[in-house]
Amino acid sequence: MLYFAFIVFALICLYIGNAALSIFAGIFFSYLLRPPTTFFTHSLGTLPLQIGIVLLGATISLPYALDISSEFLPWISLFVIVSFFAGLILGKLLGIHHRLAFLLSSGAAICGGTAMAAVAPIIKAKPQELLIAMTIVFILNAVAIILFPFLGHYFGMTNFEFGAWSALAIHDTGSVIGSAAIFSSESAQVAATLKLGRTIWLIPLLLAANWIFNKQTQATKFPRFILFFIVAIILNTFFNFNEQITDMLKIISKGFLMIGLFCIGSQFDTKELKSLSSKPLLMAIMLWAVVIPSAYLLVKYF
Repeated sequence: MLYFAFIVFALICLYIGNAALSIFAGIFFSYLLRPPTTFFTHSLGTLPLQIGIVLLGATISLPYALDISSEFLPWISLFVIVSFFAGLILGKLLGIHHRLAFLLSSGAAICGGTAMAAVAPIIKAKPQELLIAMTIVFILNAVAIILFPFLGHYFGMTNFEFGAWSALAIHDTGSVIGSAAIFSSESAQVAATLKLGRTIWLIPLLLAANWIFNKQTQATKFPRFILFFIVAIILNTFFNFNEQITDMLKIISKGFLMIGLFCIGSQFDTKELKSLSSKPLLMAIMLWAVVIPSAYLLVKYF
């Protein structure tokens, strides 16, 4: 019964393909069926997440990404760095736990749920911390898909300007492309291209996270999945995978990410709900309130 229920829930997660809902499905699965701590979703840990991140690396070709985003790459890099450290500072000022602040800053600066899922096992984030971060980003992404096209038309933005603005200011890749596609197909192409420039920052993020959180742990080995992630990028760069292979890898990668997040959700302890507060949401909104107009001014006048 338990294994059958897992298969049903897993298929639902794969079909929906949403990071936050996958975690919620894991929580509901755990609350409804009360699986024992020996159930394999606990023993799997973050392995599916790690596999998903490695496969994601195989969809990134450095020369291609640098070529198509060369004009905006310095600005994208500046945006990523400033957004990330601004988030950490806000988290410190608001008294948010450093792991949760790191998750939210990573998601806001780079690629939303993907970045948070990638960094969570390195910083040893608790399931409830990842849940909070995913939920907040899910809410902001939903707002962005509705609000951004309206604002783009209101301010008379061109297709290129709106695509670039979406790529800089919206968190998740799916929401970036979704918002831009509502505006125009050309905007969606621009957004997808420039968003890749932010995704590349996953590499230094993972390296920095490992150094910051594990440098004082002598027994900690360098996470092997980061090495595999880098190797996957090198393989894509060397073999120049065609679009069909890349699309297939993206689908498989997303599947592993969804299953991994479901497994993390199944480990959630409902008693930890007492630790929830409004501060993380306030931090994310304050950071976004700075990023949105800054990205607009950059795209419009630079």
